[in-house]
Amino acid sequence: MMQKVRIEQISFDLTWRIRHEVMYPDLPFDSIKLDNDKEGTHFGLYVEDELTAVVSLFHKNDSYQFRKFATIVAAQGKGYGARLLEYLVSYVKNAGGKKLWCNARVSATGFYSKFGFATTHQTSVSKGIDFVIMELQLNN
Repeated sequence: MMQKVRIEQISFDLTWRIRHEVMYPDLPFDSIKLDNDKEGTHFGLYVEDELTAVVSLFHKNDSYQFRKFATIVAAQGKGYGARLLEYLVSYVKNAGGKKLWCNARVSATGFYSKFGFATTHQTSVSKGIDFVIMELQLNN
């Protein structure tokens, strides 16, 4: 039986539990909060009625950055992240965005490449994890 999946905008504080559990479970809870969380647009993917994946979107002019993209561990590998990313791409296209980008974990570059994201030469290390900026050009 197919599970009921829906994606909706959620309040920023609903993203925190999943961010913490998935991304930095060993760090203090407050370390997953962003200074500008209140300024972002946050999306949640629900399976049945359980919040399963979250992502936070921030924009400046016609460039959009998504951050803190996380799916609960038990639900990873089931296509939920792909559905949420597809939703995000179409949301930004509809908003007139020209570019969607993220600081991707190097371990996740293959995932983003499948959606047309290109790796840049901008790399960084944060909390012991290697990151690279990946970009998707839109509406050009």
